[in-house]
Amino acid sequence: MFTGFNPAISKDALNKISAEVRSWRLHRRTGVSDVDLARWINPIVRGWMQYYGAFYRSALYPLLQRINTYLTRWLRTKFERLRTRKRANAAWTQAITRRPKFFAHWAWINAVPIVR
Repeated sequence: MFTGFNPAISKDALNKISAEVRSWRLHRRTGVSDVDLARWINPIVRGWMQYYGAFYRSALYPLLQRINTYLTRWLRTKFERLRTRKRANAAWTQAITRRPKFFAHWAWINAVPIVR
């Protein structure tokens, strides 16, 4: 029996968006600065947040956390001194406290991602 409805992002749409985020290969773009990276992904991610997160935003949290994970991998690849997880997490925390709205999705998810 159908008793309720949550207007959240569909599994197909989430899979499509996840494939697009993977295709960005953020961790390989070490030639661009963080400002250029934010300028590139912020409009896209902000649009997803506004469209799919209007009613049931917690359905987007795993996707936004995955973007944070890719950004941490980018950070660790770009800056040699941040190769260790401990230093990368410290730099991540510092970046979030200094610029809490630098990336659009940090408004909803700003926790330190778990990266191996």
